[in-house]
Amino acid sequence: MKKTFYLTLIPVMLCFFAMGFVDLVGIASNYVKEDLGLTDSQANLFPSLVFFWFLLFSVPTGMLMNKIGRKKTVLLSLIVTALSLLIPIFGETYMTMLISFSLLGIGNALMQTSLNPLLSSIISGDKLASSLTFGQFVKAIASFLAPYIAMWGAVQAMPSFGLGWRVLFPVYLVLGIAAIVLLGITPIEEEKAEGKASGFADCFKLLGNPMILFCFLGIMCHVGIDVGTNTTAPKLLMERVGMDLNEAAFATSLYFIFRTIGCFSGSIILSKMSNKLFFAISVVFMAASMALMSFGDTKMILYIAIALVGYGNSNIFSICFANAMQTLPAKKNEVSGLMIMGLFGGTIFPLAMGYASDAMGQLGAVIVMAVGVCYLLFCITKIKK
Repeated sequence: MKKTFYLTLIPVMLCFFAMGFVDLVGIASNYVKEDLGLTDSQANLFPSLVFFWFLLFSVPTGMLMNKIGRKKTVLLSLIVTALSLLIPIFGETYMTMLISFSLLGIGNALMQTSLNPLLSSIISGDKLASSLTFGQFVKAIASFLAPYIAMWGAVQAMPSFGLGWRVLFPVYLVLGIAAIVLLGITPIEEEKAEGKASGFADCFKLLGNPMILFCFLGIMCHVGIDVGTNTTAPKLLMERVGMDLNEAAFATSLYFIFRTIGCFSGSIILSKMSNKLFFAISVVFMAASMALMSFGDTKMILYIAIALVGYGNSNIFSICFANAMQTLPAKKNEVSGLMIMGLFGGTIFPLAMGYASDAMGQLGAVIVMAVGVCYLLFCITKIKK
């Protein structure tokens, strides 16, 4: 029985790894910018496109799950993701990368909405929270490996094949196909959906509740800062310290390493500390990071800043999400769909940061992220204990 359980869990965790593929957009956008000679605003369109699709696909995915089931929805998301990884292998034009990252965003929107419920089909009760945390850890592995694989390809591994840093795509494509095959052959019993999935109107009506609105905007800021740091951290090191892109790419991995540490330690700390206090501590870390990013001009100071925002931003989503769910427990489906829509913040922030950095250097991008941190500071008084 235990062996069967693990044989079912492994494919699902491999899907969490595939969920982390979306974070390759940060380092990839920097390489595309360098290869094609793009401006910051043009390059930042890539991460913005990825997260734009959460606005359109999160709630419809809930409806789709009611019709075809969670496993089939996850499989569909993996197929779309695999297609997005296949396209850049054949070329690197601006339009090619726009199409690839759009498909990557659509696939991830489907996956983010359906994979957590699928995990709840095989794990329930007090073990679900820890299993979801472990899933986020597996996802983070894919996130911080991406810059290393890209650097490996760019510096020494694959120039003879004409891929360079783009070796990242076939490597993750193979793992994505493995996830499709393993999940496809794994039987998973799902409980039948009750009622109908929420529609857009049902979700947006909830914004009339002040707490729901605060949490929704909080998640938008969290994701915006997450994607913004992922994209901007290497640029800061290149601008302030004079690193080349391959060396500066480590900054993205450093961010995800500290996000992973934050997820694990946060799951322990939150069991002993109030949500409000830990939220406050996390946001103070992020505020300190913004100050260091604004004025830091040495590698060590910038590394500390990146580590601080990585740790501080690691539990913002879970605290906001939990507070929203507790506010309207009878409307969990609607609240969940709306909170996932908040990932649309990953579109707004990079666009604004791109134009700001074109105008005044990477300090402009940091200022945009700092606005999000200021909002989270305001939210400290709203978070429930």
